[in-house]
This record gives sequence, structure tokens and C-alpha cells, in this order.
Amino acid sequence: MLDLRSDTVTKPGEEMREAASNADVGDDVYGEDPAVNELEARAADAVGMDAALYVPSGTMGNQIAARVHTDRGQEALVEHESHVYRYELGGFAQHSQLQVRTYDGGENGCPTPEQVREGYVETELHRPGTGLLCVENTHNVKGGVAVPGDELAAAADAAHDLGVPVHVDGARVFNAATALDADPANLLAPADSVMFCLSKGLGAPVGSMLAGSTEFVERARRIRKLLGGGMRQAGMIAAPGLLALENRERLDEDHANASRLAGALDDLPGLAVPDPETNIVLADTTGADLTAAEFLERCEDEGVLASEFGEHTARFCTHLDVSEGDVPDVVAAVERAL
Repeated sequence: MLDLRSDTVTKPGEEMREAASNADVGDDVYGEDPAVNELEARAADAVGMDAALYVPSGTMGNQIAARVHTDRGQEALVEHESHVYRYELGGFAQHSQLQVRTYDGGENGCPTPEQVREGYVETELHRPGTGLLCVENTHNVKGGVAVPGDELAAAADAAHDLGVPVHVDGARVFNAATALDADPANLLAPADSVMFCLSKGLGAPVGSMLAGSTEFVERARRIRKLLGGGMRQAGMIAAPGLLALENRERLDEDHANASRLAGALDDLPGLAVPDPETNIVLADTTGADLTAAEFLERCEDEGVLASEFGEHTARFCTHLDVSEGDVPDVVAAVERAL
């Protein structure tokens, strides 16, 4: 079975398994796990932040960031198709008691400075005020599109002028940096905090990183404990994360495979598939007179797994475990399914 449902389905190779087995561990809640400490230092350096915190999942990282940045009852400005809005179970409301105000970020999900100013609510007697701007890079639902640095900076500058901090849901931010040929630290310089996943694209079996200022991470560590994310001998999962950071250098391979896949799928009758910017391929099944669910059921029968992303949209995600040689096999299976 060729699994392209997500870049989270990768299996750790022998090197990662050996790293987990041989990790020098300690109690991370006491700050005594060497592998975790090294991972946090290297992760902070990778995104140009002062400090970083190892968390079990990207969702927890985003939720912690919202709790640290805001006061109860404030509003968070989020993109109307963003992960924090669609796929995190209303966590901003449940964990931080935030109201959410959405904006339409257009093709790449990033608001214009005008949208930031229009969405901003000033704190006064009857209004809670805006406490956070959240931007997703790359944007999952929009097909893994990357937000250019100048657009992110313009939105962040507008937010900062209003006294509003900026958090980047950067689950796949290294894919964005690769697509834009940008230094991740420069790309993220306008942000106050960023979360990125070690288990999306980078191949780690578990874990994400939340980075920001030293003060931000100190506060985030307390919220992680509150949410049940305090881990003990976590070096056994942090050690593979250290190796995963090295996989940043090969993401262009996933992007190239995604482009090959998209081009070949688009040539099949009934599918409309735009060329992707990163590793996410969206296929419109309208022309095949199939819903995405019907299409994906047929694909699974032919040995390919993908995800439903709308009534007539299927998502194929390339990753560490999908080789260039697998692409023709995926295309052949989809052709049989059609």
C-alpha cells in the first residue's frame, strides 16, 4: 500500500530507532534530559528564536502559544480555513477562553495589513480587544502554499503597530522556506513565536517544537505542564527528533515528487490538479463525476491511500517514505481507479 494521506505517516528508519534506543535520558520536567535540551537548543537556532520547548504535538504547541500570548476573553485573528480554526477542536475557546475573528487570507492564507487593521478590536469597556494574530505557513487546506517573507512581515508589522503579538503555525515551515529558497530564521523574524512539527515531513515518530523569546518559553513550559505535556525520560523520542532536524535539507525531494505526481495526475481524464508549491497535491475529482470519497475508495482498492479534503477534493502528500520511483506506481493505480 502506498500511503500518501499525510507526511505524518512516515516510519522511523534504523538510525532513528538506534538513536531512541541509545539516548542518554533524564527527567525532562526537571530539565535533566540531555537529548531534549539539545533538541530545544538546536530547534531554537534553526528558526532564529532565543529558546524552544519540546511538545508532544503541533496542536498542543499552538494552544500553548495562544494561552501565553493572550488574556482570557480576548479575540484571536485567524484565517478562516486555518488549522487552528478547523482542526483543533475549538481549542482557543476551550483552553484560553478566546473569541475567534476570522479573515480570508486569499491564495496563501496571509492577511494583508489592511485586513489586520480591519479585524483589530481595541480594548474598551464593551470590547475584549484583539490579543493575537495567527498565520499558517505553509497553509495546509490551500494546498501547502508558502507565505513569502515580505507578506508575513507586512502583516506582522501591522499587528505589532496595534500592540498585537504574532504566532506562526509553522507545522511545515521548513517546506515553506525550501519553496521560497529562504533562511527559516529570516522568514520567521517578524513573528513572536512559531510552532513546527518534527513528525511532518521531517520523519520523526512524534513531537513538535514551540519557539520564541526566553520569557515566552518559560511561560510556555508552565502551560505545557498544565495541559499534561510534561514528559519524563523524553530523550527516547527527542533523539529521533534531532535526526529529523537534519531532514530539512532533503525537503526539495518531496517537492519535486509532488510536482511530478501533480503533472501526471492532471493528465488523467477527469482530474484537475494544479502544480503544487511544496509537498501537498490537491486533485479535483469533479470532472470524473466522482465525489472525493468515492474516488478515494477506488484508489484504496488499487493500493493507494490519500485524504478527503472537500466534497470533490482529494489530497496526496509526498514525504520521506515516497520515492521518485513510487510516483509512476501511484499514477498507474489512480488511472486504474478512474
